[in-house]
Amino acid sequence: MGKPGRPKELPDELYADRGYDSDDTRWLPRWLGIEPHITKRKTPHGSGLGKVRWVVERTISWLKGLRRMRIRYDRQAVIQEAWNTLAACVICFHMLHDDEIPAG
Repeated sequence: MGKPGRPKELPDELYADRGYDSDDTRWLPRWLGIEPHITKRKTPHGSGLGKVRWVVERTISWLKGLRRMRIRYDRQAVIQEAWNTLAACVICFHMLHDDEIPAG
């Protein structure tokens, strides 16, 4: 069971790479109550950001591995959203039952 009340609309943290390092980029999330984790420019690599981003990039590659998600034939946003939802369901099903997403 989650917390009672209205669901949260904003995330707790924001992860970004060196390309987004600026005072304005850090100020806006803080103003919204989001803790930014943005690597400073001209610092050595090894910040650990890749551990978090890898999960996102892996999931996007799983989505693109489903042939129907690579090329969009549908013009209506409702149909595209339905395909996105179906693809997410397929990925969740494989994660729960197979512990591995099959390629292609």
